[in-house]
Amino acid sequence: MVYHNLYAQFAKKALVRVGVIGAGNYGTAIVTQDPHTPMMRVVAVADISRDAARDAYIKAGFSPEQILYCDTLDAAEAAIDLDLRVYTDNCTLVAQLGAVDIVCESTGVPEASAVYALEAIANGKHVAMITKDCDVAVGPILKRRAQEAGVIYTPVDGDQHGLLIQFCEWAKSVGLSVISGGKATDGEFIYDEAAGTVTIKTDKPIHAPSVETITVAPEDRQYLGMIPEGRVAEYVRKRAEIFSGLPQPGAYDLCEMTVAANYTGLVPAVDTLYHVPMRITEIPVVYCETEHGGLFAGRDNIDLATCLRAPAESGLGGGVFLVVRCDNAYSNHVLTTKGQIGNYDNTAAVIYRPYHLCGVETSSTLLLAGLLNIDTGAPDYRPRYDLVKVAARDIAAGDIFGNDHSQQMTARIVPAEPVAAGNRACAHLLTGNRARVDIPAGTPITYDMVEEPAGSVLWQLRREQDAVFGLTGATVPERTLAAAGAA
Repeated sequence: MVYHNLYAQFAKKALVRVGVIGAGNYGTAIVTQDPHTPMMRVVAVADISRDAARDAYIKAGFSPEQILYCDTLDAAEAAIDLDLRVYTDNCTLVAQLGAVDIVCESTGVPEASAVYALEAIANGKHVAMITKDCDVAVGPILKRRAQEAGVIYTPVDGDQHGLLIQFCEWAKSVGLSVISGGKATDGEFIYDEAAGTVTIKTDKPIHAPSVETITVAPEDRQYLGMIPEGRVAEYVRKRAEIFSGLPQPGAYDLCEMTVAANYTGLVPAVDTLYHVPMRITEIPVVYCETEHGGLFAGRDNIDLATCLRAPAESGLGGGVFLVVRCDNAYSNHVLTTKGQIGNYDNTAAVIYRPYHLCGVETSSTLLLAGLLNIDTGAPDYRPRYDLVKVAARDIAAGDIFGNDHSQQMTARIVPAEPVAAGNRACAHLLTGNRARVDIPAGTPITYDMVEEPAGSVLWQLRREQDAVFGLTGATVPERTLAAAGAA
């Protein structure tokens, strides 16, 4: 890495002062890295839970004498002047603090996130956007607002979509052709061949009717072996059937991929993504073009993978991957013969990063923004696609729409549409709002089915984004393996 050279030669200041809004798991990890990160200092942490804000500092090793609760701007400024760290349940303070250079927005609440991001930009602060629920809905217009204000709006290292965006940018910068890219789901399928069982390894709750472990019928176990050449569609289809009882990727997974698609221009081949369970060695076999035996009609695809592995094998670690090719024959020979994993005809290889460290590695984004005025996204961030929702069960008029972890709805990735009656509603313009009408299971949820909240900053920003960028994107077909040539 060249970070130390960049900082030494081009830093505009000696220290990046960080304010964190939202002291959940992610935000807390940013704080706990503070004592170990040169040139970075978390001066304020805010959360609607005062205890959560305070505990972030305690977990970082700060003593009670080093931190102080403040609920007014004057008190917080005075405390920071005394070299104390501030914690508060008054989240609006953070963007107003003169001592803050960059605001980490990690509330996870799209409406609040939009408000705090706008406040930060208005006060001349950089914004590190961790709340993907906000980013997927109005990120492009927030980035445009930040550019006009002369500050940085950026995704973050540590989040999978942020890492995928950078990975894709790097690949293109060295002349690789990207056939597909994506992230690994956090859950991994552990196959015990002797017992004939597959168990999901995950830190997320398992909701009925999904189960933690399935027993694979003897006649189906062949489909958990390495996918043979020419049989990708057959194996993908059979694995979908075999693993249907295990937890599947959630709306939060598709949310991150929608943000990444809007940054990179990578395209979802189907509206649900294929999210194939497979070994690392199978990724270039499955996620290459159909002419080479894979699922995709062409290049520049985005998707998910769930790692299928034996108990003693290493996995993808919730990391990110690219399937790439060199368009020069000699270069491609080097790519596919120097330890990278190729497909059967060596026309593509997978390169992957088998980890994402969440807030632990977000400091690299914060330092680049704060010291160099550089973001870690990609230059052409626009609303190409929306994450939308489909009712998974009957929803009654007056019911409140849940977030991406709710079992109430499933998600799709579709071309972006403006806010208008009959158009499919951006998923996070639904969150926390009420249904206007009864919505039968299986119904795509449109804007006329939701009660728009009065004075919503999120909705106002979305309309502004619609006006500035207009409708973009291409048709995304419903999920089908027809294009792969069903075997």
